[in-house]
Amino acid sequence: MAEAMSASARTPYAGLTPQTVLDALESVGFVGDGRLIALNSYENRVYLVYLEDADPVVVKFYRPNRWSDEQIAEEHALLEELHEDEVPAVAPLRLDRGPARTRGIGTEHPPADLLAHGTLAHWAGFRFAVFPRRGGRAPELDQPGVLEWIGRFIARIHRVGARAPFRHRPSITPETLGDAARRTVVESGLLPDECAGAWLAAVDAVLVRVRSAFETLHDCPVIRLHGDCHPGNVLWTTAGPHFVDFDDARSGPAVQDLWMLTSGQGRSAAGDLARLLEGYEAVRAFDRRELALIEPLRSLRLIHYSAWLASRWDDPAFPAAFPNFGSAQYWQARTGELHEQLAAFDDSADDV
Repeated sequence: MAEAMSASARTPYAGLTPQTVLDALESVGFVGDGRLIALNSYENRVYLVYLEDADPVVVKFYRPNRWSDEQIAEEHALLEELHEDEVPAVAPLRLDRGPARTRGIGTEHPPADLLAHGTLAHWAGFRFAVFPRRGGRAPELDQPGVLEWIGRFIARIHRVGARAPFRHRPSITPETLGDAARRTVVESGLLPDECAGAWLAAVDAVLVRVRSAFETLHDCPVIRLHGDCHPGNVLWTTAGPHFVDFDDARSGPAVQDLWMLTSGQGRSAAGDLARLLEGYEAVRAFDRRELALIEPLRSLRLIHYSAWLASRWDDPAFPAAFPNFGSAQYWQARTGELHEQLAAFDDSADDV
């Protein structure tokens, strides 16, 4: 990076011990019984915490310096709107100051500072929110009716998301996910000299095509989205699907929340996309011109993914989880993917 990173930036969660997690929860009225399980999350830290005399809760500690309080408040507000409209998304709990609610007695810890609109709290230098636990399993996307059902669900999310804009959260554009990502990789020092020329040339060629697609469709509606709508963020129960992890909620075209749920690319994904749209269009109109944005959006995600890893590389969790990142083999593979994207642009018009 251009500037040396502070120790806290390199190890943002070093002070988040199990006791800190329990103390944070107790400061807003939840008394843990000592059991907590770390859930899968690289960007934030998320724990399932068992309580005394109450159902377990999920507590999410936001990565420091990623989102502002206003941006997190907009995520929470969208979730609350969905909850009020009986769309099955998991909204954060309103938090209390004062005595622990699960025991009805005073707490040894002072109350946390409540930020945003009462769903975000501050403790020991961390911001956190508390969610009810909602179970579920991975959806079986190849089973009859599942993609149609998910399509209807996404349309309901978008019907709420279209009511008002985000004012603080970023939008999905070639600049925010493409140009900014390119700069992050270059400034990280993690792109080897022998790979830089080929990767940068491929990125630049892809971004020319991405910008052209966005300019052609500049009049497509931009709404509040889930933003990271892949199968891992869908949980299925006997009552149907619900989405979790709105941490990447952004403004953008509706198709952003559809294409990641398809299997394969191009013509091989056409059947999945048709089923999603069958469900979606039963609830909300869809501008089919947006289908031309699928490959541009896929390209931006590929570029942004490398930038995300580069920007988090000083966090010890990342080298352990992604040991191949930064190697010549990694960048050669990413360059190959971008060349495949250039070919995909030429085929995408006939995919659906």
